[in-house]
Amino acid sequence: MKLITFADSAGSRAGVLLDGGRVLDLGAAMPPARDMIGLIEGGAAMLAQVRALAANPPAGAVLPLAAVAIQAPIPRPRRNVFCVGRNYMDHVAEGDRTRGITQSEVPKYPQFFTKAGDTVIAPDALVPAHEGVTKWLDYEVELVAVIGKAGSDIPKEKALEHVFGWTIGNDVTGRDLQRRHGQWFKGKSLDRSCPLGPVIVPREDLDAADLAIGCRINGEQRQSSRTSKMIFDVKEIIHQLSAGFTLLPGDVIMTGTPEGVGYAMQPPQTLKPGDLMELEIEGIGVLTNRIAG
Repeated sequence: MKLITFADSAGSRAGVLLDGGRVLDLGAAMPPARDMIGLIEGGAAMLAQVRALAANPPAGAVLPLAAVAIQAPIPRPRRNVFCVGRNYMDHVAEGDRTRGITQSEVPKYPQFFTKAGDTVIAPDALVPAHEGVTKWLDYEVELVAVIGKAGSDIPKEKALEHVFGWTIGNDVTGRDLQRRHGQWFKGKSLDRSCPLGPVIVPREDLDAADLAIGCRINGEQRQSSRTSKMIFDVKEIIHQLSAGFTLLPGDVIMTGTPEGVGYAMQPPQTLKPGDLMELEIEGIGVLTNRIAG
């Protein structure tokens, strides 16, 4: 099942992508699940009702996909977007090489940071080039875990019980800002720098432990890896992030990017106005955005 947030003249609401280019409008079929946060907070019982409706959709609640605009699955996270840096060893190594480090060390703990929540934008939305602010705009494809059940001090063996589902994120970054300010927040929180989507796949429908993950820029394959190559898997990330800190339904956690980012290429390749970014994760889909200009 692929869950979406969409908008039309009647506003924004949650839905289910159906076959044949159709959308099940949950706002019409099931008002308590009108928005994605409400659906997530409804837990397993509400998700089961949504599955039943998707299997036998009421005619009055089905819209043509062409008549709606897909939004980010959670258009405005209630808090900052939680992120993990340097979580694929080959990405650690390529970053170290740009700084003249030849012997890379495996991080001992997840490196957490955040992006401002209002950086989130929809699939197909334009990402500003921010040419007056950064000269090193870069892309990062990431598997995103959406939290479904609140919890703190979550044991690793129970961590996936707190995941509602999976989506794709693009951690667009001003690399020069990231380095200039030491802390990563500024370089990672430029306006409209976090495309999310296009769908959320419920956790029960997809084992995210070993999925193909990649990124194409203007059709050229730049990143190609598997989620099994994470240094810290999703269970460890949730266990460590929730230590002394309560995760809430609807929180989103970006789990790190594999090797192949632009700043580490020889020669370095920065994003330019007009560049097309296509981020793909097996079983979820393709997240597409273009740099404005």
